[in-house]
Amino acid sequence: MRASVALIAAVLLLVGSETTFMGRAVADPPAADAQSEAGSEQKQQATKPDKATQLGTPKADSESDSNAKDSEPPKPAKPAQSVVKPAAVKTPVKTAEFRPNGRTFVALPASLKSLAKGEVPKSLDQLHAMEDQVNQVSKEAKSCTVGIRIGQAQGSGVIVTEKGYILTAAHVAVQPGKEAVITFSDGKRVKGTSLGMNRSVDAGMIQILPDQNGGKPYPFATLGSSKDLADGSWCLAVGHPGGYDNARGSVLRVGRVLAAHPDRLLTDCALIGGDSGGPLFNLQGELIGIHSRIGNNVETNLHVPVAHYDRAWDRMSSGESWGMLPGFRPAIGVRGKTEDGKAVVIHVRPGSPAEKAGVNVQDVIVKFGDKEITDFDSLKKAVTETMPDMRVPLIVIRGSEEKKLVIRIGNAR
Repeated sequence: MRASVALIAAVLLLVGSETTFMGRAVADPPAADAQSEAGSEQKQQATKPDKATQLGTPKADSESDSNAKDSEPPKPAKPAQSVVKPAAVKTPVKTAEFRPNGRTFVALPASLKSLAKGEVPKSLDQLHAMEDQVNQVSKEAKSCTVGIRIGQAQGSGVIVTEKGYILTAAHVAVQPGKEAVITFSDGKRVKGTSLGMNRSVDAGMIQILPDQNGGKPYPFATLGSSKDLADGSWCLAVGHPGGYDNARGSVLRVGRVLAAHPDRLLTDCALIGGDSGGPLFNLQGELIGIHSRIGNNVETNLHVPVAHYDRAWDRMSSGESWGMLPGFRPAIGVRGKTEDGKAVVIHVRPGSPAEKAGVNVQDVIVKFGDKEITDFDSLKKAVTETMPDMRVPLIVIRGSEEKKLVIRIGNAR
């Protein structure tokens, strides 16, 4: 036991300044960004990005506590990855466009095979070999890991096709048809648009809009599988903790798989806000998951297995959105009614996001974000299409005056 501790300490000295080992960060991470996770219970179909996004209509209710332009990108080829398909999902024809060997794969030396099975390094030579392996994977992994900004919210993502399709978390993508700013580790910025998402597992997709890379392909990750992951397997988490930082770029942390389930992976990689949506690689650089939710401490975190993206590729790439992440429901804290085609506020809950934003009883809400509000149902629908912690501009009519407010979406648990 004492020898193992000494070996792990040696690795801490070997791995670079932007890498952490066993969940211990070497670089000081910035403050966490606001994160949010929510969804709609109904199956939803997104319109083209150049039109107003319309999601499924929520159930009628007088409480809004449950209860946004470019050409639509071409539909990509599905990942060439062997995954068992559910009976209800039609298996598409796979092509070579989404190559299974990407650029992040680095063959594992024979001396490190035991680490893939959950063992710890047992010699200094093995530690040096692990250091070399991590550094090789890190260089390629960071090239295809991106920062994502949608509105005021920030997160991470990973490019998985040469045409710029990005896997991320659903709560980072927010909703289909949202404009996104994609930032590479070298600071280059391009425009993107959010596509579909499966909120029930927190899986989302974004595409970089065409003609922004001089006709050159984007660097993209190698797809792997989490099916045969052993508890204790070493893994590499990449992302932008606290949001993109030009002086730092993306950060890689080394950790281990605590548990692997079909619907989620649990690791001890140290993650904070801003890392959400970033990639989780195995020791040979294969993408095995996407960062989802941060646990009760920074060293217990959930990741979406990459198989979920493979199974739902057609649905997400076409802009479909469905499911709801358990425990998260966007809310603003008002009750109201429709009167003469207007959304009239009749109650503002004390301490609610609406009260903090300055909404009053008898205010008429006419615009929520980029959506025109024509009745109280349209307000409820607009709220369900947001995420907790999002800041949304709000326009109300108070008497004969127009008031511009900003409301921070709450979470009705």
